[in-house]
Amino acid sequence: MNTLALGPSWLDPDYLLNTFGLPGLLLIVFAESGLLIGFFLPGDSLLFTTGLLVTTGQLKYPLWLVCTLIAVAAIVGDQVGYLFGRKVGPALFKRPDSRLFKQENVEKAHEFFEKHGPKSLVLARFVPIVRTFTPIIAGVSRMNYRLFVIYNIVGAILWGVGVTVLGAMLGKIDFVHEHIEMILILIVLISVVPIVVEVLRARSQGKKAAAAEALGTPDGPPAPPANGRGRHAKR
Repeated sequence: MNTLALGPSWLDPDYLLNTFGLPGLLLIVFAESGLLIGFFLPGDSLLFTTGLLVTTGQLKYPLWLVCTLIAVAAIVGDQVGYLFGRKVGPALFKRPDSRLFKQENVEKAHEFFEKHGPKSLVLARFVPIVRTFTPIIAGVSRMNYRLFVIYNIVGAILWGVGVTVLGAMLGKIDFVHEHIEMILILIVLISVVPIVVEVLRARSQGKKAAAAEALGTPDGPPAPPANGRGRHAKR
């Protein structure tokens, strides 16, 4: 099966799986689940392609074994991310930008975690970049460890197993084989929708805040003076 590279050739799911096989897949899932350097990896399209290759026999492992190992890699990756966050703590928010690290990614993950609470560990699995930083932010925030483990396991299964099984199921359909490039592009586009929504929402809130500040108050126009009397009212 030949797929269209959605970026550099070494990030193409088909290339990665043909070159590094199952061990490479598990390493990528582990890295994207909690290592700072893993945020750019093609998690969703890679899992989908894995399920498809298992169904077509090009990846010669039983589906249940692949899904189990993917879930374990995702869980362990998040555990490492959480422990890293607890150890590094607030220093993470002061780290300067570099080629592989952008402070805005940490801030986005922090906002996502603050907004959705513990369930963000499940929701973030389906959001590129955010899924890498959320377990780290959970560690920074010193989230209850038992609660973290529960949501970590649920998220790993829903994402890792769910997307892989979806690829295996759709891999039996001829249309998918004939239009695999379009399918992978669609998966990438769907996965970045939450990011686009958050960016547009933040931009809208920023404009509202700027407009409110221009009116002299964070909430709207200046409030009328008490009892209807102003500075120039008669005494």
